[in-house]
Order: sequence, then C-alpha cells, then structure tokens
Amino acid sequence: MQDADKGNLGSQDTRMDGSKLRIAIVQARFNEAITNALAQACKGELVALGVQADNIDHVQVPGALEVPLALQALAETEQYDAMVALGCIIRGETYHFELVANESGSAVTRIGLDYQIPIANAIITTENLAQAVARQTDKGVDAARVAVEMAKLLEQLA
Repeated sequence: MQDADKGNLGSQDTRMDGSKLRIAIVQARFNEAITNALAQACKGELVALGVQADNIDHVQVPGALEVPLALQALAETEQYDAMVALGCIIRGETYHFELVANESGSAVTRIGLDYQIPIANAIITTENLAQAVARQTDKGVDAARVAVEMAKLLEQLA
C-alpha cells in the first residue's frame, strides 16, 4: 500500500492549517532509529502545516505497549487538539508481534474514542527492518497531516 492514493489535501487547504493547534507526540523508543525518523518527519510536517514548534509536546516511552498509557495521561490534561502515536513493531519469530501490534493499536483507538481526541496512529508494523526504513518518513508525515486534519474537522463539528 506504499503507493496507495491517500487522498491528501493540499497544504493550502484550510483544513490543513495547524497554526492554532496544540499537538502531543508519544514516541516509543524500541527500534529507536526508525521511531526517531518518524518523529523527525512528523515534527517537520507539523511545522510546515503551521503548528508552532512550542505547541508540539514530544514524550518518549519504552515501547509500543506503553504508548497508550502516555496518550491517556496527555488526553486527561485537555491541553491538546490532537495527538500522534509513533512506534515500530517488526515481526519476529514468536506471537509477540501480533500481541504488541493488536493491543497497542486497539488501545490507541480506544483512548481517542474515550477522550474524543484525534490520535494519528503511526505505530508501524512491518515484516522486516527494510520495510520499516522504507516507511519511516512517509508515515511520520502522514501522521502529522492526519492529526491536523482531524483536529480541524472536530473543531468544525463542535
């Protein structure tokens, strides 16, 4: 799906104006080279969309299973218009991959629904390191765009 038509909005579309938004990023450190690249791409795109650098809070946690708890704590502050979950889960030889991928994904979704806050889930799941490297920049950018667009949509719907 790397070449999928994502239906991206143009940067000039008002739905992509992040100038008044406050965004939180929660980054898992496991597979840190990948998650650092995700974070760098995400932050760069948020700034490109007008989010002020000092309106982007970035915290790190050990791994993907810890991301939802940090998201929940941040959501409870009611300071953010949207949040971003960043992580990288690479398939290994055991069932642990499925457990971490499924549990972290469902928990991220649940936090967003429970707290009615958009969360762009960019906890990538891949078969190998090469796939993760190939996706790290695009998925970081995508997450930033999703966070801004959904924050603006919820603002409009309120």
